[in-house]
Amino acid sequence: MTNICTKVTVRRRPIKNGQTSLYLDFYPPVRNPKTGKLSRREYLGLYIYTNPVERFQQEYNKSMIQKAEIIKCRRTESIINEEYGFLDRNKGKESFLEYFKNLMIERGSSQNWATAYMHFHNYTHGECRFCDLTVQYCQGFLDYLLSDACMHNGKRMMGTTANNNLTKLKCILAIAYEDGLLKENIAKKLVRAKAHGNKRQFLTKDELLQLSQAPCKSDVLRRAGLFSCLTGLRLSDCIRLQWENIVKLADGGWGMDIITKKTSTAAILPISEEALQLCGERGTGQVFKNLTNSTVALYLKPWIKASGIEKHITFHCFRHTFATLQLAEGTDIYTVSKLLTHSNLATTQVYADVVDELKRDAAERISLKMPTKAESAQT
Repeated sequence: MTNICTKVTVRRRPIKNGQTSLYLDFYPPVRNPKTGKLSRREYLGLYIYTNPVERFQQEYNKSMIQKAEIIKCRRTESIINEEYGFLDRNKGKESFLEYFKNLMIERGSSQNWATAYMHFHNYTHGECRFCDLTVQYCQGFLDYLLSDACMHNGKRMMGTTANNNLTKLKCILAIAYEDGLLKENIAKKLVRAKAHGNKRQFLTKDELLQLSQAPCKSDVLRRAGLFSCLTGLRLSDCIRLQWENIVKLADGGWGMDIITKKTSTAAILPISEEALQLCGERGTGQVFKNLTNSTVALYLKPWIKASGIEKHITFHCFRHTFATLQLAEGTDIYTVSKLLTHSNLATTQVYADVVDELKRDAAERISLKMPTKAESAQT
C-alpha cells in the first residue's frame, strides 16, 4: 500500500495543567513499522500553553509550533518517498519479528501462521531487523526448515510443509515491501523446495475396495476411514464432526458445514450418499462416536494387514487416497484443492505429480519389443 495520498496535519490536544499536546494526524492512516499496526496519530512530545498570557509563553508556543511543522514536513517527505518511519534515524533498525507477530495477530491468523512465526523466530535466534533481510538470508530459512534442526519424531520436515512455512514468510515480506519498509521485493525472489522425495502413500481403487471388504475390529474406525477416503476429511476433523455439521445443501444433496481444526478454514463440502451411509443412523453429538487417536493406533494396522495391503498406511493416507483418485478420475486440480480446503494450490499439485507418475507407468506398459524368454516363461 502506498501512502502518497496520506495527508499530515498538526493537531492539538488539551491536557492537564493548562497545557496542550501537539501531535501529527495521518489520513488515511499509515502503518507503524515498529508494531505493524495502522495508526492515525504520532505524539511528538511537544507541549504549548493553552492560554498564553505572558510574552515569553507566546514566544515559546510559536517556537514549539514551528518545530511541529518542521516534523510534519519531514513526515510528508518520507511518505512521498515511501520511506515512512516514526523514527527516521532508526530506519531499517526496527524489529521485523515484532512486525511479523503484530501483523499476524492483527489479521487473526490461524495456528499455521503461529507455527511459521515460531520457526522463523528460532531461525533468527529471536532477533531480526528489517535491515537484516536479504534474499540470501530469507532463502536460508527454507534450508533451515529442511535441516535436522526442525526434525520431529526423528523425521525431517516434508518439502510441502517447509514450502507452506516459507509462503507465510513471503506473505509478510510482500506486505512490508508494499508498506515501503523494504526497498527490495524479496518475496518474489524466494524459491520453493522441490516436491521430490516426499511421495505420499495412497490406496489404488482396487486396494480401496480390498480394504472396504476386510474385517476391522473397530467398526467406528472402519466407517471413519472409508469416509475419509470418500471425502478427504482429516482424522482431527472426523473426530470433531458433529451431526449438526451434516446438512442439506441447496442442490438437494448432503454436505458438511465445518471449520477445519488444522487451518481454521470454514467450508461447506458436498458428500456422496455412500459417504453419508458410512456415518450411520442420524443422531446428535459426535458422528463417529468414540473415535479417538488411540482407536486408530490400536486397530488401523491390523485392519490394513487383514486386507492384504502391504503399504505403510496411516489414517492420513486416506486423505491422500481421496485426492489422488479424484485427480486420476479427471477432477480438475482447483476443485480438488477446494475439497481439501487447501489455501495454496501448490499443496494440491503434489497429488497431481503423483498422478502424472502413474500415467507414465501406464504408458510404459505397452511395448512393441519382443518379450525375452524369461518374460515369456512368466506369462
